Amino acid sequence: MRYLVTLHIHLIETPVTPRRFVFAAFAVAFAMSASAAPALAGETQVAVAANFTEPAKEIAARFEGATGHKATLSFGSSGQFFTQIANGAPFQVFLSADVERPQKAEAGGLAVAGTRFTYATGRVVLWSKTAGLVDARGAVLKAGKFEKLAIADPKTAPYGLTAVETLRKFGLYGQLTPKLVTGTSITQVYQFVDTGAAELGFVALSQVATHSLGSRWIVPAADHTPIDQQAVLLKTGAHNVAAKAFVAFLKGREAKAIIRRYGYEVR
Repeated sequence: MRYLVTLHIHLIETPVTPRRFVFAAFAVAFAMSASAAPALAGETQVAVAANFTEPAKEIAARFEGATGHKATLSFGSSGQFFTQIANGAPFQVFLSADVERPQKAEAGGLAVAGTRFTYATGRVVLWSKTAGLVDARGAVLKAGKFEKLAIADPKTAPYGLTAVETLRKFGLYGQLTPKLVTGTSITQVYQFVDTGAAELGFVALSQVATHSLGSRWIVPAADHTPIDQQAVLLKTGAHNVAAKAFVAFLKGREAKAIIRRYGYEVR
């Protein structure tokens, strides 16, 4: 929203009293501050873990409406983002899908100390676009009556690591390895299943929370390490008003309500 304040000053032949001088000075100061207000609106570049795509879009829109600042979002795997940040990518805020990368950013001097926090705890889901294929206990994995199972790359995507951890817990990783199709991110895993390139796959609950298509099994939280997702203000954003405001907004009640709606747990 932009404001244009026009100040009309009429010159009249009257004595300039101290009172009139103060009033005129106040009016000029007010006009200048009002016209300068839009210049305070800034922009920040935010690296966002792929699983958090939809809630991040909503949060960014609400953030801009509430503050006037713009958050430009980029989506991908947490591991790839960390590599880019370490090599000088101009991101100012990092929303990772794990704890490890933000910790490394902080320890390596890439992030502002004391700004790291958990913004969401994710859940992983075994999902198929085919109704009835995935049962309520995930027994379809043991039966193995499918050709392809999609997972995110466990080296760069925390949700892929969780998928492997789940398969190992059930003693099925070795058996199912020949059937695995690996996506670069959790977004690509969803696309594999959605397009039929794989009959089923491990996706983030947030990706299927707003629809009831197909069949699914929400993996019990006790069957894998908690997916605590942390955010951190990067050194490149230390003096960026919009970056600091976005981090603060992410901690607020409005953002938390959006995050919960997508199936995440929020502290």
